[in-house]
Amino acid sequence: MYRIVLQGPVPALSELPCGMVVTGDDGGIDPARGRRAGEALADFCARAPISSLSYDAAAVEVGLLQLFHRVAGTVPAYRDFLREHGVDPGEVRTVADFRGLPLMTKENYHWRYPLAQRCRDGRLEDCDIIAVSSGSTGRPAYWPRFLLDELAVAARFEQIFHDSFEADRQPTLAVVCFPLGTWVGGLYSASCCRHLALKGYPVTVVAPGNDKEEILRVTPELAPSFAQTVLLGYPPFLKDVIDTGITRGVAWESMGVRLVLAGEVFSEDWRDLVGSRAGMRRPARDSAALYGTADAGVLGNETPLSITIRRFLARAPHAAQALFGQSRLPTLVQYDPLNRFFEARDGTLLFSGDSGVPLVRYHIADEGGVLSYEEMLGFCARYDFDPLADLGDSRGAPRLPFVFVFGRSHFTVSYFGANIYPENIAAGLEQPTVSGWVTGKFVLEVTEDADRNRHLAVTVELAPGEHGSPDRRLLAAESIRAQLSHLNSEFAHYVPEDYQMPHVTLLPIGDPHYFPRGVKHRYTRNPAAR
Repeated sequence: MYRIVLQGPVPALSELPCGMVVTGDDGGIDPARGRRAGEALADFCARAPISSLSYDAAAVEVGLLQLFHRVAGTVPAYRDFLREHGVDPGEVRTVADFRGLPLMTKENYHWRYPLAQRCRDGRLEDCDIIAVSSGSTGRPAYWPRFLLDELAVAARFEQIFHDSFEADRQPTLAVVCFPLGTWVGGLYSASCCRHLALKGYPVTVVAPGNDKEEILRVTPELAPSFAQTVLLGYPPFLKDVIDTGITRGVAWESMGVRLVLAGEVFSEDWRDLVGSRAGMRRPARDSAALYGTADAGVLGNETPLSITIRRFLARAPHAAQALFGQSRLPTLVQYDPLNRFFEARDGTLLFSGDSGVPLVRYHIADEGGVLSYEEMLGFCARYDFDPLADLGDSRGAPRLPFVFVFGRSHFTVSYFGANIYPENIAAGLEQPTVSGWVTGKFVLEVTEDADRNRHLAVTVELAPGEHGSPDRRLLAAESIRAQLSHLNSEFAHYVPEDYQMPHVTLLPIGDPHYFPRGVKHRYTRNPAAR
């Protein structure tokens, strides 16, 4: 039986939906909550196309201070957190004051306060769904949200579907290939795509999750009814889906495939490789990566402009080194500072944003930095590159700031004092001599032999139906070493030549010890994990 609260004249029982009864205002349902949701949906549906966004520093400052005072006034845990740090909220009047606020971390905030106390007004029940973090850094965490929080993230999906995929102009099938369940990716992505449909986009969602067989069963049957098919998932998994589909005769090139990616840094070589196999011919517009966390949903996203700039930097490693301070290429996205506000501190990122658990100056331990729109285009100009001219279309070139993300610093391994990054290994496996018979998944670790000599070990997952051999192990090892020497100056200069060749092991797809199914893949292991 359903119970609803009605204000005004009570209708006749014959006019009520089957199974519903009317109660007074104390019956448990909050009419104000429904009104807030309805108003937010109406505002989202009426909002102008996302490409019209621009960076207004004054509006950002006002919005940032409003966020702080709203959280300080309504979130019990944050009030106590500020009190412990000797902060009087009334004294926070400028952005400079804001930048002096204490940093939030999982250790000093999340784990110290009960979940409900970290919600608005201390009311967990005001959220309608709870996601669970992946636990990639240890203990899982819980992240509740309400419909209004999803609409802020749906705007990031709209930016991709509108500016990159032109889904406002053509029927689009969105195939959600993120894992479904308590993890944030699958249900959140499905909800955001449905919000776009609610706004009027001709988008239809199917959600097989990360069930490869189901994806390959339903997608070829449904795709012919649409002008384009968007696959949403983690990069190595989508590559596996596309590769397996090719072996089974799936005609990806006839489906107008587009990709929405998340969770991992990938190279432009990877984008080109997967794009060629899926029949994607517009690298800056046919795929886009999301930068997101379970903590607050999607924080930023690739745009045609950011991809155009990143592809230039991939061709000009000296420019990438000058811009990022490292030879490896990070994920490069644009973000809406009115929705998520980024700061950089000591080479890592902080962000502030409203959600089911509002976060203020939250340190997410991601390596990266922030650049304004003007700083980025000015940098490109110094290297005689005009990304706007190269892009050729204003759709997908918002005047928004950039954030670059290398990932979590603990995803590296140290070898002879050199930091070895998963992206370096991935580049080796993406070369033409190797890419055809591997999935792209691997585990990077440093091992010791009986004499305590250290070796770089890479365990690689073979593609479906492929088998390992000494020749293939050597090909993979040589390709990885070549890319490490090319991309990682520390490796080239710190590691003795006799120790530069990695020890490669080839394992069949889905190996339970290194590549178990159904869990988030870890690309590095410390010695104790072996």
